[in-house]
Amino acid sequence: MTAVVASAPRRGASWTWRIGLALVGLHVVVGLLTLVWTPYDPGAMTGGRLSPPSLAHWAGTDRLGRDVLTEVMIGSRIALQVGIGAVSIGAAIGITIGIIAAFATRWRDDALAATLDILIAFPTLLIAMLVVAASEQASLGTAILALGIALSAVVARLTRILAKRVIQTDYVTAARVSGSSWLAIVREHVLPNIWPTLSVNLALQFGLAVIAEASLSYLGLGAPPPNASWGRLLQEAQGTVYSAPFGAIVPGLALVSLTIGVNLFADGLRDLADPLRRGRG
Repeated sequence: MTAVVASAPRRGASWTWRIGLALVGLHVVVGLLTLVWTPYDPGAMTGGRLSPPSLAHWAGTDRLGRDVLTEVMIGSRIALQVGIGAVSIGAAIGITIGIIAAFATRWRDDALAATLDILIAFPTLLIAMLVVAASEQASLGTAILALGIALSAVVARLTRILAKRVIQTDYVTAARVSGSSWLAIVREHVLPNIWPTLSVNLALQFGLAVIAEASLSYLGLGAPPPNASWGRLLQEAQGTVYSAPFGAIVPGLALVSLTIGVNLFADGLRDLADPLRRGRG
């Protein structure tokens, strides 16, 4: 009876993982497909201005006559580049700072913790806007770097908390007494134990980075033309949303679907990382 009760929640909880993986996988396939093929040339004016959906243009055309579906497909690739790039930068910076804080002396740890709390108090988008504004010009690379720096504070704070818990365990104490270096302790004990929880947070940060980049592009601080960022598409469609709604609906649905997919994927990772949650699922 116990085995049946325990296994049922695991099967019921798996639907979030599968739906999230399917949505993210769809965007990955579309993004990779744009490297070799798109319905039309991204910059070509292949139809009339603000044409409704048709067999030639499944999502219609924008105010310049460009195919909306082509631009949205390229937007998937840009969103994935931003998410992967920003999370990679944020993880590299955040994990490093968090580990250093966990092993630091008390006053240095307190100073780093206070600094991280101050940074976290500022909205991610605001920090990214300040970093982009400080650069010479807006670009996709600048947006990725800005978002990575903005996300690193949250990753660093979580890493510090998790690492300090691991450091206080008996087996880490034994390793330190036996003469193991702190690099060996980090590699063999700290990172393997904090990674399951940290991976869930990084998955959530991925979705946040995608939304933040769309917001930056909407404000004109993200990837400049001809990069078809979803945020820029939404900004360009703002003035014609009533006469040609598909110009805003399609990139909006793409943004929502990827964000929901990443969040559901993160829920699945959380269930895998926490047996108690999986058992209650």
